[in-house]
Amino acid sequence: MLRRALLNAQRLVKSSAIANRTTTIIRPQYGWVSRFSSTNISNAQSLEMDLSTGESKRRLFNRLLYRSKQRGFLELDLVLGKWVEEHIYSMDENGIKALVHVLDLQNPDLWRWLTGQERPPEAVSGNPVRHELKHSCLSYDPMLPIWGFGSNSWSAMCERMG
Repeated sequence: MLRRALLNAQRLVKSSAIANRTTTIIRPQYGWVSRFSSTNISNAQSLEMDLSTGESKRRLFNRLLYRSKQRGFLELDLVLGKWVEEHIYSMDENGIKALVHVLDLQNPDLWRWLTGQERPPEAVSGNPVRHELKHSCLSYDPMLPIWGFGSNSWSAMCERMG
């Protein structure tokens, strides 16, 4: 009888350990949820801004380049990726914080604000990176063929979207 009680207790401990392990697997441990949704717009402080060494700068710049090119929204991947690639190496710490703020914004909202479809809220409209991106989007004209737009210019595509 004591043996049976010990076996049942062991099964109970194992089953609760397995249940805890499955909830641990499901729980977002590595921030994958924040990549797809942003609950806090002023999330720039969560990114470590260590610009003291060349290696830490390189890692930060690579992470920001990746975030700008792999958003899952083709138009923003093209606009942000190209702009960040051209400007990130000349940015100071405040510029990088402003860039992180822009990268934390939701894709549909950011696209509407960059193309002039909607006015951004005050917290976003004062962001210098967003302002430069909008100016770049409306004036940049590489004559690239964009999916769904034939060989129209970039500014014509932005005008169609707005």
